Amino acid sequence: MEDVLLFIFTFILILVIYELFVVRKYRKNDLGERKKELKDPFEIVYLQRKYRLDMDKISYNQLLQMVAITSSFDIALIVSIVLMFKSFLLIVFGGFIITIITIVVSYHFIYLFYKKKGMIKNGKRK
Repeated sequence: MEDVLLFIFTFILILVIYELFVVRKYRKNDLGERKKELKDPFEIVYLQRKYRLDMDKISYNQLLQMVAITSSFDIALIVSIVLMFKSFLLIVFGGFIITIITIVVSYHFIYLFYKKKGMIKNGKRK
């Protein structure tokens, strides 16, 4: 029960922090514009380059929200798994490996979602 509460608390905390500091900063206004000097967050650049997302068809704000929820879930899951280890070395190396695997798999799910909706350029990955 403690593990579930830790997961939920971590998820909500990270989601609120992500919403305050990332989503709010990069969100487009009602006219579809945002500050010109801002570069896209790394997560969105990664998804655009690796999976060839068609940003003309995708709502940028919806993608920001999806990335926020996915990243929050990833962090909460990683924290919950890593805290099960007792050894410091297992925590460090296991955490690193679990982090890489979790990020790759979760962003692949985002790709599959947009692929199903037909929002990928040429319908293929690179």
